[in-house]
Amino acid sequence: MDTDQHPDQRSSAAPDLSGRVALVAGGTRGASRAVAVELGRAGAHVVVTGRSSAGRRSEVGRPETIEETADLVRAAGGTATALRVDHLDPGQVAALAARVEDEHGRLDVLVDGVWGGDGHLDWGKPVWEHDLAASLRMVRLGVDSHVVTAHHLLPLLLRTGRPDRLDRPGRGLVVLLTDGTAEHNSRYREGTTLAFHVAKAAAHPLATALAAELAPHGVTALALTPGWLRSEAMLDTFGVTEETWRDALAQEPHFAISETPTFVGRTVAALAADPAHARFAGRTTSSGELARVYGVDDVDGSRPDGWRYVAEVVDTGRPADTTGYR
Repeated sequence: MDTDQHPDQRSSAAPDLSGRVALVAGGTRGASRAVAVELGRAGAHVVVTGRSSAGRRSEVGRPETIEETADLVRAAGGTATALRVDHLDPGQVAALAARVEDEHGRLDVLVDGVWGGDGHLDWGKPVWEHDLAASLRMVRLGVDSHVVTAHHLLPLLLRTGRPDRLDRPGRGLVVLLTDGTAEHNSRYREGTTLAFHVAKAAAHPLATALAAELAPHGVTALALTPGWLRSEAMLDTFGVTEETWRDALAQEPHFAISETPTFVGRTVAALAADPAHARFAGRTTSSGELARVYGVDDVDGSRPDGWRYVAEVVDTGRPADTTGYR
């Protein structure tokens, strides 16, 4: 991922998504939550869906809720609607699509961040030793949920991207959030298990197929991976907070390349505001790459390129040193 492949690097001017309607599926926490906030900050009305709502947690078992995400969008100056939806249930997703159509008449941006399968991973167990129900659940969360979501919600984007809609030509955008670049996920994720690897790698062919099917309708589809994300769960894993995250470097020096969820949120907002986002169609890009293209910084003013760091430093056994990577 060389900056030379994007000679038309843009400035970091705040994106303007006024009047657009965005839906963030699985927007309860982490990258998806930050994407919802930044889309709302840029002016889009954001519909936030997920399974963890006030008084009712999902199998993930964490305290974050979709209502809290909607509140964060509003605190950022945006407008939001929080709806509890299980994206593995076709009936619930069909009802979601009907409500969005009834209330907004269209959809401009769909960000699919549905997952919630980490708790089913028994690290390092081969498929014949891994619990079968847990394996199948990860595959369903990593593949089936995205197919169900696409089937019911993409018709709303078709009218956004229609070539005869001269007021919004080619503005429809679908972003599949994933974990890892296509190159990284082309190899088996050592230390995980078969189902987890399949679930994470599925985003790449899904993006390729969606891009091909949507291109004639003026809609762009792509996959996007954050770098090493300082999500709520990751901070808890290291026993730190966003303010004290550097304390985790004593346990894991490479955590120095980590980024806030806001970083990927800012890159998605910039992407959505780019009338030429079709250049990314069918690809898997990263927060680091998009940050270079759009001139986006993390909250501390740095610009971490996490997956380039993984490929060139972590995977080659070099000691932790983020010089030139943030």
